[in-house]
Amino acid sequence: MFSAQGPSLRELAIQALSSVEHGYDLLAPKFDHTPFRTPDGVLDATAEALRPLGPFGDGLDVCCGTGAGTQVLASACRGRITGVDFSAGMLARARTAHPEAELVRADVRALPFAGAFDLAVTFGALGHLLPSERPALFSGVHRALRPGGVFAFPIGAPPPIGSFWYWALLGFDVTMRIRNAVWRPPFVMYYRTCPLSAVRDDLAAAGFTVTTRPLAALGRREDGSPRYRLVLARKSNAGSG
Repeated sequence: MFSAQGPSLRELAIQALSSVEHGYDLLAPKFDHTPFRTPDGVLDATAEALRPLGPFGDGLDVCCGTGAGTQVLASACRGRITGVDFSAGMLARARTAHPEAELVRADVRALPFAGAFDLAVTFGALGHLLPSERPALFSGVHRALRPGGVFAFPIGAPPPIGSFWYWALLGFDVTMRIRNAVWRPPFVMYYRTCPLSAVRDDLAAAGFTVTTRPLAALGRREDGSPRYRLVLARKSNAGSG
């Protein structure tokens, strides 16, 4: 799963025993060589799905990390591109890779923007938020968008019960819960806390109109359902702050 350029088991253990912020500061130099970085296939499929909805003006990458989502915004937006993250280490890597982007260090649960963007995206970040923290994030994104703006992100279908990935992800989440029960500071990283139904409800509560569309390029499951969907949460044209 990790390339030779990725972190060692010792480095991963140190990261996992840190806070989320400090853990990603430590991981930042090698993050792009880990499976935690959103795969290019998911980024490309998202960009393709957004293309007929644009072009957009200014774009925001929420929890931008090292800036992988910047390429999606660059293909969809004509205006400025901004990334926001709370890890100084990840932002340092993003500045090197994407010097054209404006990068802001902030807690995404209290985004410092209002009516500034036409498109917001996020990739692989929802698992770092407890369900109780999602409303603050979604309300902040809603506030950051201009009327008619879109918040878009891919979400994978849950693996079928009995599959290897179902039990692997369940085991990971149980391990993280045990770790957080006995060790401080907590490291929030779960794979099973953001099902589509709950995410849809939280987005609607924040004021968004929510639709989804299959990311066909990423294939379908055995039952014919898409492996990934793109969540499209739109702020009303009459929306304010």
